[in-house]
Amino acid sequence: MLTSGAYAHFVAPFVEYAFMRRALAGSLLLAASACPVGVFMMLRRMSLAGDAMSHGILPGAALGYLLYGVQILPMMAGGLVAGLAVALASGVVARLTIQKEDASMAAFYLISLALGVLLVSLKGSSVDMMHVLFGTVLALDDEALAVIAAIAAVTLLAMRLCWRALVADCMDPLFLRSVSRLGTPVHFIFLCLTVVNLVGGFQALGTLLSVGLMMLPAAAARFWVSRADRMCVLAAAIGAASCTAGLLLSFHFALPSGPAVILCAGAVYLVSLLAGSRGILTSRIRMAATPTL
Repeated sequence: MLTSGAYAHFVAPFVEYAFMRRALAGSLLLAASACPVGVFMMLRRMSLAGDAMSHGILPGAALGYLLYGVQILPMMAGGLVAGLAVALASGVVARLTIQKEDASMAAFYLISLALGVLLVSLKGSSVDMMHVLFGTVLALDDEALAVIAAIAAVTLLAMRLCWRALVADCMDPLFLRSVSRLGTPVHFIFLCLTVVNLVGGFQALGTLLSVGLMMLPAAAARFWVSRADRMCVLAAAIGAASCTAGLLLSFHFALPSGPAVILCAGAVYLVSLLAGSRGILTSRIRMAATPTL
């Protein structure tokens, strides 16, 4: 049984306030879908590409804002189109030219970032810019929750159907393409899932922080387990715990909710880096305990 103090600190905010319940529901849905995607981003050595794609959605979201104001569906639809355009264009350039995918993605993301900032500045204020860049998870409404739930469902279903191909593409993409025609389609499906989840996190965490929920739990899970399936489950659990803790910190100490969530995930990453079963301290202790010949 929880004491009255524990109930007031950990349970009451979600029981008594509808905006906290919606924020928690949206955050948990994002953790369930975005964190497994982050695992595959990390295994593919595309962690920084996720950051590039998160900036790539900015011009579409800004265009939706210019046309319809702060409405979730137009902004997310615009962000989805822009993000997919950046991801697909960079993939096409990498396959048709001598340029690597990271370089082409960086070029397109810089163009998108500048265009997005320019579009927001045409009509918006500094408050609008902060909303687009950092999100407002405490302002999620039922419409936004429905969109995030749909993104989570599509992501988990697609990963279930393409699981073996996704794992093979991470381990040895050249081998997959030599024995199967699924290599290129799976790669583009994965890029689409990445963009869709970044768009889902856009309203809650903004374009700058949405990739944090995707990558930090995945990076932390890597220090505890080695199998991809266990890594995905653990990353989702770390993401869910980070979201819950960040929302509680935001509520009790009047902190910005998005940065609080990402900092909680960052704290778990640092602990995992040091004390995880494959972390720095554990590896040093294991090496010290191993007898030398």
